[in-house]
Order: sequence, then C-alpha cells, then structure tokens
Amino acid sequence: MSRRTAVILDDDVYEILVKESIARYGTARAISRVLNELIRESIRLRGILEIKDLIRKKKKVKITKEEFHRFRKELSKRLEE
Repeated sequence: MSRRTAVILDDDVYEILVKESIARYGTARAISRVLNELIRESIRLRGILEIKDLIRKKKKVKITKEEFHRFRKELSKRLEE
C-alpha cells in the first residue's frame, strides 16, 4: 500500500533524485520510486551496521574455535535428521 506525503528536499538532493530517476527510468516522474528504493537500501544498510555493532560488542560467553566448530557440526547433524 502506498501513502502520499509531502517531503521538503534541499535543492541539491532534489537534483540528485531527478538525475537518478532519469538514469534509472528515463523520466523525472519516477522520483518517488527512486526515493523509496534509496530509503529501503539505507534501512537495509543500517541493519547490517547494527549487526556489525553486535559482533564488535564484548561477549558474555567465551568459546574456542574448536568448541564452535564442534557445536556447528553437531547442529548440522541434528538438522539433517
């Protein structure tokens, strides 16, 4: 479902969107479509950055590589059954 809203853009942002719209779809009338695509991409990227932050955080449990691989192997066996 689409919703209509007003967005106030700076001139430079508007120009970039118009150029991108023309490049992708051959018309400046696809600005909303381009804007939606760029926002979705940004949201996905933000999710990736949040995952990287989780990876970098101090861990509460310590596990060796060997323990991890042993666990992974056991889990794989369980899933195959």
